[in-house]
Amino acid sequence: MTHADKVSVSELIKKENLRNLTPEIDTDHKYMTIPDVNRPALQLTGFFDQFDSERVQIIGNVETAYLMTMDRPHRRARYAEITKYPIPCIIYARDIEPDSCMVTACKEAGIPLLSSHRPTTELEGEIIRWLKEKMAPMVTVHGVLVDVYGEGVLIMGDSGIGKSEAALELIKRGHRLVSDDVVELRKISDDILVGSAPDITRNFIELRGIGIIDIRQMFGVECIKDSQNIDMVIKLAEWSKDKEYDRLGLKDNYTELLGNKIISYEIPIRPGRNVAVIVECAAVNNRAKKMGYNAAQVLYDRVTANMNGKYDN
Repeated sequence: MTHADKVSVSELIKKENLRNLTPEIDTDHKYMTIPDVNRPALQLTGFFDQFDSERVQIIGNVETAYLMTMDRPHRRARYAEITKYPIPCIIYARDIEPDSCMVTACKEAGIPLLSSHRPTTELEGEIIRWLKEKMAPMVTVHGVLVDVYGEGVLIMGDSGIGKSEAALELIKRGHRLVSDDVVELRKISDDILVGSAPDITRNFIELRGIGIIDIRQMFGVECIKDSQNIDMVIKLAEWSKDKEYDRLGLKDNYTELLGNKIISYEIPIRPGRNVAVIVECAAVNNRAKKMGYNAAQVLYDRVTANMNGKYDN
């Protein structure tokens, strides 16, 4: 298991389409190491105890309004104080224009000064979400990840079992590819795993006998997706007549990934079975269970009621 211990400010600028007000400062080598942000309200009043200076600093309407109550020398002094700390960057929300004293202080301290069009709270939430994803614990697994009706389906199985072929059929049926062959899984929380493709293999699928194909070029951008929450795991395996398979689905099975339990189904493969259609049905059935409807349980209740002479169609 690995995780990124830092993310460059340049990546944040690109992700949020931020306006760089200090382009002369090299943002490629300015890093964020904490997946959180801070609004320096108390610091702008002169109180610096417990200052979270290692976080991204966001300034919004409230902070700006307070600063404008000061005269220019006092504002300059506050800016000089706050920029003494090793801040990764300062972002003004709502396209607020910082005054020239702040720009000068940031340039002298080598701190990137950025601007966003987003409202302050929205900007905070999006940066925290993105940083948590970028810096989350990560493992790579062998499999294929597709978005089927909004459900993130991780298809696993031995090499050559037909994972990529199933993904290709799903793409032709209007679903979206996230990653083929290697999937990077990141633990965002105890409930959320997010999967994505390594940069080097993104948008590509390997088909034995044909080779590498580019899904984006062949089917269009609507057939690919950068990342997707993992909602279920489907394990493909060769069919065996000696093995008992679940035919009702009353009991849920789980696969543990990065400590998170993900609902799992084992699908036996034999000639004539359309794996793509089975995956679609599994995804829809999983959504129905989340909404409180379990078809297997309904059938079981009907059979039980019928045996007791109480079932009325």
